[in-house]
Amino acid sequence: MRIDKFLSNLKYGSRSNIGIDIKKGLVKINDKIITDSHFKVNPLKDKVFYNNILVPYFKNLNLMIYKPKGYLSANSDNLHEVVVSLIKDPFDKYDLKIAGRLDLDSEGLLILTNTGSFAHKITSPNSKIAKIYEVLTDNTNLNYEKMLDGVIIKDKDNVDFLAKALKIIKIGENLFEITIDEGKFHQVKRMFKALEMNVINLKRIQIGKLKLGDLKPGEYRIFDEDELL
Repeated sequence: MRIDKFLSNLKYGSRSNIGIDIKKGLVKINDKIITDSHFKVNPLKDKVFYNNILVPYFKNLNLMIYKPKGYLSANSDNLHEVVVSLIKDPFDKYDLKIAGRLDLDSEGLLILTNTGSFAHKITSPNSKIAKIYEVLTDNTNLNYEKMLDGVIIKDKDNVDFLAKALKIIKIGENLFEITIDEGKFHQVKRMFKALEMNVINLKRIQIGKLKLGDLKPGEYRIFDEDELL
C-alpha cells in the first residue's frame, strides 16, 4: 500500500497534507526517511514512524468495553453521548463496528471490531452465541419454569416471538442472572415484563466465553477472537 494512503486511512490527515509532510522528511519506514508519497509499505512487516512516533497498526482490531449507562451503542448521535467516543488514540483511528448493542439505560460488555465478518458472526442468530446478563427487578416472584419454557414477546417489527432463557439463577433478593442466545429488540426487558416484572437495571457480563471481568465503566481492552468463541 502507498504510504500516503496508509496514513490517510488511519486518519492522520488528507493524502495531500500527508504528502507535504512526507516531502518534509517527517515519515520514516523502519530506519529510512521516506520522501516519496508513492513508496509502498507493508503494514504487517514494516514499522512506520510519523513525526518520530510509531504508527501502531492492527489488521484485525477487537475491543471489549464496559459501556456505561447513558451512552448510546452507536458511532455518532446528535442527542446522546456515544460509546465510540470513549475510544482514544490509537484505536479511534479505526472504523469500529458495534457487535451486539445495549440500550441507552443498560450497561456492561460491548464489543467493537473493525472486522465485518467477526461482527456478523457475533450478531447472527445462526451463531447461537450465549449472552449472560445481571438483571435487577422490582420484585422477587419469578416463574423460572415459564422463563425457561419461553414467553411470547414482540420483536422490533412487532411480530410475536417465543423467547427462552437457556439458564436463569437467582443471585440476590431481586437480582437474577439470565443466559440467552438470541438478541431481539429489548429482549431481556420484554421477557421479564411478560412475567409482570419490571427491570430496574440490566448489565451484560458475558458474551460467549468473553467475560466483563474487572473492567470499570468506560474502560476497554483488546481481545482475541478465541477469547470469545
